Amino acid sequence: MSMVAACSSLAVPPDQPRTLATSQAAASKLTMDQVLSASKPDDWRTPDPENTIYLELPGGLVVLELAPQFAPRHTANIRSLVREHYFDGLPIVRMHDNYVVQWGDTEGKKPVGTAARTLAPEFTRELTGLAFHSLPDPDTYAPETGFVDGFPAARDRASGQAWPVHCYAMLGAGRDVAADSGGGTELYVVTGHAPRHLDRNVSLAGRVILGMELLSALPRGHGPLGFYESPEQHTIIERVRMMADVPATERIALELLRTDTATFDALVEARRNRSDDWFKVPAGRIEVCNVPLPVRVR
Repeated sequence: MSMVAACSSLAVPPDQPRTLATSQAAASKLTMDQVLSASKPDDWRTPDPENTIYLELPGGLVVLELAPQFAPRHTANIRSLVREHYFDGLPIVRMHDNYVVQWGDTEGKKPVGTAARTLAPEFTRELTGLAFHSLPDPDTYAPETGFVDGFPAARDRASGQAWPVHCYAMLGAGRDVAADSGGGTELYVVTGHAPRHLDRNVSLAGRVILGMELLSALPRGHGPLGFYESPEQHTIIERVRMMADVPATERIALELLRTDTATFDALVEARRNRSDDWFKVPAGRIEVCNVPLPVRVR
């Protein structure tokens, strides 16, 4: 589905000062489609091919964007695993209903090549140097939430720490009990209600930006923790590539709405105060995992 975006001046008369209050008031009377339909080209960004993964399944293509801002060692390791074809032919081994889908070599027998099998955790990072675009409403799990380069995140100014959060479609590096027992050889994607209790306990390395339905619609596993009970139930990954290694003619031309713009602020306000005819009582607030992150194909 093609999607487009809006600047906060959309419904502000030209003789009115462009204050935050008037922008929010204007945006709260718009639908998301109206906000998106008035976007400008520079409200959108294209994903970096060096941070974009093409995961090919029998049912189609899943596109993921890595988050080196939060997990530089894990994302570098995942790139190495992809480029050395570690994931090719591996199974999806787990589909825990309303929770996560997971893939990898659970027995740890497949060689990892030049990549590392385990890494030190990257659960949080310092706030310094991070462009954090905050949301206006309080959060249960963190002092403050918002977005960093399109990724849902939280921060604690008192501790000087920030971290990505477990929203739907986020990509994490599975681990054992030890904090340093993961590294990206086993990956999972959140497919259900946001398990925010996992925040700061797992290294989150990215998110799905296209094809999420191919993962969320997989058959549920009925073993403990949603693992499949036999290999016959596995979905086999056909091939995984970095977008940078894919010929230009085979790439999907994606654009993502920037989360550091007035257009995005207007979208947030439109979703906090739904003006669609169906809504009778707008919520008047929004939490980080309920903020839509528009993606369009050019």
